[in-house]
Amino acid sequence: MTFGFAVFTAIMIFQPISGAHINPAVSIAFAANGNLEREALPGYIIAQCLGGWAAALIVLAGHTTPSVSTSQAWGIEIAITLLLMYSIHVLVRRKVNLFFLALGVGSMVGVLAFLCGGFTGASMNPARTLGPNIVNGEGNLILYIVAPVIGAVLANFIPEPLDEEL
Repeated sequence: MTFGFAVFTAIMIFQPISGAHINPAVSIAFAANGNLEREALPGYIIAQCLGGWAAALIVLAGHTTPSVSTSQAWGIEIAITLLLMYSIHVLVRRKVNLFFLALGVGSMVGVLAFLCGGFTGASMNPARTLGPNIVNGEGNLILYIVAPVIGAVLANFIPEPLDEEL
């Protein structure tokens, strides 16, 4: 749940400043569907990865390694990032206020990390894994960079359910 609280806090602080782009996969998905200026994307990704690297230098921990087969790890990382990005799309499209945006995204990260963390570390964020894995000399960088991007971009193709009274 710590991951979820960290994401909640980051969104509360940084959404008014940068849109809370703390995840390169999410930024790439937003750029791919036209909701982020493509010219801004390289700067966001560089800042996100430098932030992950700097945090890893401070804590000297946090590296991510899968405990399942490579194909299972790819499937899990794609699926959980797709679910994360889809939840972001739904909250943004419904124009929820900042608190509920942060709570919704943070809760989704917390739940997905709880359910899948034991299998892959539940990265869902290339910058979150890139920094610690480089600092600690761990591998699997292609998995943790590419799979979340695939999942996030695939979420762009899922239509939001129609608004209906429950």
